[in-house]
Amino acid sequence: MPTHRRISALFIFAVAAIAGLAEPAAGEAGADEITLDDAIRRALAKNFSIQVQGFDAAIAAARVTEALGKFDPALNGSYTFSQDRNPLLSFTPAGQRNTTVDQVDTYDVSVGGLLPWGMTYRLGASTTNARGTFNAYADNYESFAGASGSLPLLRNFGFGPTLASIRIAMANRGISAWQYRAAAIDLITAVTFAYHDLNLAYANLRSAIRSRELAASLLAENEKRFRVGSMSEFDVNSARSRVANREEAILLAQRAVGVAENALKQLITDERSPALLQRRLVIVPPPTPPIVVVDAAADFRTALAQRPDYAQARLALQRDGINARLQRNQLLPRVDLVGSYGYNGYDAERAVSRHQVQDQEYKSYSWGVVVSVPLSLTTERGRYRAARLQQRQSETELARIEQDIVVRVGNAAGQIETTQQRIQAAREARALAQTILDAEVKRLRAGQSSTFFVLQQQEIVSSLEVSESRALSDYAKALAEYDRQLGVTLERLRITVEPPR
Repeated sequence: MPTHRRISALFIFAVAAIAGLAEPAAGEAGADEITLDDAIRRALAKNFSIQVQGFDAAIAAARVTEALGKFDPALNGSYTFSQDRNPLLSFTPAGQRNTTVDQVDTYDVSVGGLLPWGMTYRLGASTTNARGTFNAYADNYESFAGASGSLPLLRNFGFGPTLASIRIAMANRGISAWQYRAAAIDLITAVTFAYHDLNLAYANLRSAIRSRELAASLLAENEKRFRVGSMSEFDVNSARSRVANREEAILLAQRAVGVAENALKQLITDERSPALLQRRLVIVPPPTPPIVVVDAAADFRTALAQRPDYAQARLALQRDGINARLQRNQLLPRVDLVGSYGYNGYDAERAVSRHQVQDQEYKSYSWGVVVSVPLSLTTERGRYRAARLQQRQSETELARIEQDIVVRVGNAAGQIETTQQRIQAAREARALAQTILDAEVKRLRAGQSSTFFVLQQQEIVSSLEVSESRALSDYAKALAEYDRQLGVTLERLRITVEPPR
């Protein structure tokens, strides 16, 4: 077999082998066939980024529970024993100073806590047994049962300051929930992009293989014509050179497929071993997206209602407003109304003393006002000023995001229109280039053209095929990006996500 025929046969064999590697077959061992919907749902279930964001949402929910715990009543119990030895002014006959010894046992049990309007309370009972040298260590039980409380009248008065920490925690929980939603939307969009990138990579590989097949076919035809003397050796060598050159395009396209495949696998699986790189994906080619007409101005209100970042900014402004009001309240002096009401008992026997309390015969009550005016409010003034500046910053951030939405929605809408026009232009250009290629092949066979022009036109057709595939891919991604900018990705795909609690 002549050398040029062996080379031609090897080229054809290589083309067939590479064509078999263009896309893994659905039944191939280790291949995993998925649709775009499958990829999205796998990503939401297994992607590490969404799992990390889920922890943030759960932590924020736990912070609300923590803040609510400030109202949990506490059960307190105590027992103390004390002894005091005190000197007297009298002396013993031996000249030593007389002393007294006092011993006190105190039993106390109570339930206390904080009420939503700022009042602290205590419900409890106590018994004290005081004895010593003054009464020959005879038991004397003094009992009390009742309630006491302290109500702030200025600083920390009312529901606002008391509930501020809870309301801030709830705002943070809402922000985290919107952050989780944003993470889900970003992940879905990233999966959509990666899926179409892989589909485009396969299209590029198919185009590169087809281009090489055309060059190989032209080489085989030129060799036949050379053998009968109707074509020059230069044309044969030119065709053979182009076949060899197109090998690089196939290798680059294969590498691009591997990179795109790994990018998609990383998004949709939690696999962490090298087996991740070995497993192949078979994607079901997505259907051609329908032509849609979008109105950025009309959709702006939808974006304001659905965009997670705008919702987060509104909640942040609400949170900072709560904190500013709290810090303003802390500039006030402390004026607390205090009081207690209960019943006393006193007897040498503990049981009798307690029964007296139960019989409610001996009332005990008190009330008063405690005032505390700081000589300097440097810390409080600094906190209030910082809180006000934070609130103004959040207001400005909300306005910035609103402007950003206008621009981004407009850009996304323009991208849809542009890609629609690109599809139409690329489709017409590819069809026209194919017509020219067919005509150029006929002219070559009629001896009116050259191998160079045919090969050049083949490359043009291959390039335009890639351009059309890229335009279709970019259009699908433009639609996904527009949904993300409006914040309606989940609703469009009918997906419900809830942050973990």
